[in-house]
Amino acid sequence: MLRIAMLVCVFLALLPSVQAQEGETVVVLTHDSFAISESTLQAFEDESGYEVQILRSGDAGQMVNQAILSKANPLGDVLYGVDNTFLSRALDAEIFVEYAPEALESLQPDFLPAPGLPVTPIDYGDVCLNADSAWFAEQELELPASLQSLADEDYRGQLVVQNPATSSPGLAFLLTTVAQFGDGSDDIVPQSEDHDDYLAYWKALRENDVLVVDGWSDAYYSEFTVGSRGLGTRPLVLSYASSPPAEVLYGEDPDGPAPTSAIVDDGMCFRQVEYAAILQGAANPSGAEQFIDFMLSETFQADLPLNMFVFPVRADITLPEVFAEHAQLPQVPAALDPALIEQHREEWIQAWLEVMLQ
Repeated sequence: MLRIAMLVCVFLALLPSVQAQEGETVVVLTHDSFAISESTLQAFEDESGYEVQILRSGDAGQMVNQAILSKANPLGDVLYGVDNTFLSRALDAEIFVEYAPEALESLQPDFLPAPGLPVTPIDYGDVCLNADSAWFAEQELELPASLQSLADEDYRGQLVVQNPATSSPGLAFLLTTVAQFGDGSDDIVPQSEDHDDYLAYWKALRENDVLVVDGWSDAYYSEFTVGSRGLGTRPLVLSYASSPPAEVLYGEDPDGPAPTSAIVDDGMCFRQVEYAAILQGAANPSGAEQFIDFMLSETFQADLPLNMFVFPVRADITLPEVFAEHAQLPQVPAALDPALIEQHREEWIQAWLEVMLQ
């Protein structure tokens, strides 16, 4: 009995040190696409004294679902990567603690969060169509300048997109068409009257031989004429505004022109903004605050473009030369209220599936 009592005392004496070790780590719950330079994370660890643990949890939707399901016993301290297509779901579940970093004043005005919103914008990117520039030049064909033009005979059989039920860019493009053509309800004012609603538009695309695949890699590297290095047959692909600089950076001629171009005409792209927030019940809320502060630092923001091919939200960050030269940004991206997205997302996807894949 004495030996057992002594062991219990030793165990209790060790508890504070165990808790201290846990408190020395900042756990970041994020999506599978998270990437940042080791030197950047090391800079935070050296400055703060905390060790960073990255916990990747699938795509953005899966990550948010896991955070909601584990609300009573959170998986991490910080959640990074929830975007405006899933933000309302996270807010409705009340999984975040309100926190407003001082560095918010350095943000581009368009990204300043509403007062009291418990999330901090970190980066943004635009889902846009990408075109094989040489193919269109050889065909002496102008690039499509509107969503409507994609249904024209000139572009028959040229476009490959992703399924919105299985792909983040696919969902973003579906939302783009909802914003442009409406859904037949009074909730959305359509920007174009060329079709009765987004489903009528998709029927027109189907009749014009659009190809739908499950994911971005399938579309870009198997079907797109550039990404597949000539093995694909589709000169138009749903991708990102940052894809052309990536083609240059990783291409055979890093000093040459981009082989692709993003089509950024008004209403043709959907802007995704990614946020970070402190999770309710975080084991290390102080470390979480410091990490969110760090994500808005010049060091972290400047490291984003060449790692995740997204754009920093700070106004004072100089973009890498390859981005400055080859990235194209839409002046008027499509937009939908996140609350409307949350309310109708599954309904819009299901209706799309019935039109396109059944």
